[in-house]
Amino acid sequence: MTTLGKHSKAYPLKRFREFAGWKENLNNARKVKQEVNGAVVEVPRELDESDYLYLHENFNVTDGIFYDENIIFSDVTPAWIDFCENVLGVKFPDDESGENNGHLEG
Repeated sequence: MTTLGKHSKAYPLKRFREFAGWKENLNNARKVKQEVNGAVVEVPRELDESDYLYLHENFNVTDGIFYDENIIFSDVTPAWIDFCENVLGVKFPDDESGENNGHLEG
């Protein structure tokens, strides 16, 4: 079952590619229908630098608003979190009340 996260922020793919440890799984991109040898099939869409992807509160990046499908990047490390916070400037609320407690806020 797909799950919509509480918080996410969209960025163009080129911003994520600035991270030295970025490894994208483009096979997980959302599917599009294409004609291949006369048959209509679903294939992962081709992403370019200007396509927007979603950074979620668990620091995974997806091709869509659901945090548990179409995962393009999931190698969450302290360096990745630091990049998200200090280069991208992302901040997510810490709790249900939306209070920040000195952490991420977006």
